[in-house]
Amino acid sequence: MHISSLPNERGIGSMGKSAYEFVDFLEKAKLGLWQVLPLCPTSYGDSPYQSPSALAGNPYFIDLDVLVEEKLLNPEELPTYKIAPVDYAAVYFERYDTLKKAFKRFIKKPPADYAEFKEENSFWLDDYALFMAIKEAHDMQAWETWEDCYKFRSANMQKFEKAAEFHKFLQYEFFTQWARLKEYANSKGVKIVGDMPIYVAYDSVEVWGNPKQFLLNDDLSRKVVAGVPPDYFSADGQLWGNPIYDWEYMKSTNYDWWVMRMRMALKLYDVVRIDHFRAFADYYVIPADRTDARVGEWRPGPGMELFNVINRELGNPAIIAEDLGELHDCVRELVRATGFPGMKIMQFSFDGNPYNDFYYTNYQPNCVAYPGTHDNDTTRGWYEALDDNMKSLVKRTLGYDGDEIAAEIVERLMSSNADTVIIPMQDFLDLPTKARMNIPSTLGGNWAWRSKAVWTKKAAAIRKLVEKYGRA
Repeated sequence: MHISSLPNERGIGSMGKSAYEFVDFLEKAKLGLWQVLPLCPTSYGDSPYQSPSALAGNPYFIDLDVLVEEKLLNPEELPTYKIAPVDYAAVYFERYDTLKKAFKRFIKKPPADYAEFKEENSFWLDDYALFMAIKEAHDMQAWETWEDCYKFRSANMQKFEKAAEFHKFLQYEFFTQWARLKEYANSKGVKIVGDMPIYVAYDSVEVWGNPKQFLLNDDLSRKVVAGVPPDYFSADGQLWGNPIYDWEYMKSTNYDWWVMRMRMALKLYDVVRIDHFRAFADYYVIPADRTDARVGEWRPGPGMELFNVINRELGNPAIIAEDLGELHDCVRELVRATGFPGMKIMQFSFDGNPYNDFYYTNYQPNCVAYPGTHDNDTTRGWYEALDDNMKSLVKRTLGYDGDEIAAEIVERLMSSNADTVIIPMQDFLDLPTKARMNIPSTLGGNWAWRSKAVWTKKAAAIRKLVEKYGRA
């Protein structure tokens, strides 16, 4: 259940009243994990997996009603929307104007801990705030289009200090509100599972601020980009466009950047799911001038060496490895060597093979099982889209002849040997395709689902289910 999906009248979910009510629901339902998508800012396309910063928080999630309580906004300055799918364009143009009003009042007399926050986070916050200020001055254009003096950071940047301060304020408010929410969740026995995209966006402060970490040309253009090769699902493969890490350089710095990134994630989350984990074992690179992913090559990743450093520096953090897709032996071996639980998706299990790894009776304990992820259709929507033969196969495989397929699959997962089961809220609510969060490789209409607060009525039934299978 991503923050953006929580109900309110402000156009997009926030870390306000409904987030605390959701934690109360989790406690009543005896659910101990709340998984969210990446909390970083979104940009063109609205995907939390393509962000201008791997470390910053999304200003959209700052609760405006809390800012009213803090006397930074007047009630009449708050926008009002119907609870409908997120209209990111409307929110973008309204939200920053509203937050700038709050900033003008805030900066006149900042709280005592504001300077401390800036000092403690200066190692990433200064560059991020400057990056966003320059970006605003260039109508939000990608940094590769800026004048060379800004692109290569050779100019005097003092003129951006005031604009940068606004972005430091946004991060202060985000991290302050998130810390309160996480503390509240933890006090109720709820741990937060966060999501870390393995790659960063090319148009990000990470690439602009530290280009040595990436395989770039002298003009800072990309040499190669990330993606996956053609397969059963995509004849052209998937061309993501993210820059590729210079793993040799990162090794020479003892993977300091990754240790820092994981340390920051562990401030936000109790458990970190790493998206596209397989790329630590081997990763696919595509020449930057290609328009599809047909031509590319596999290269070896840093493997266990990286995680030995992370474990030594951070004390064996709780990590979930997203190990989906076509896997080479080196990927399976890395997941085994780390000991991290991998993922099982039950929607992938109905192919007539009784030994399918994704079918719930075949799970080993050290895994995290889902009906589907944010990239899948809702379970109801998935089933309704099947043809009659496939629907019949699903029911025969399950040995179930009823019509409550989503509820049946949720219960089967609860009964499995998987140590951890995570259910999308859409499946607890048995929602159709219109509640789907994302359709991979499509632009527009994604990441927009909003929930009404109907989950409160489900707490007793969910609690009964998790107690039945010893998962309370």
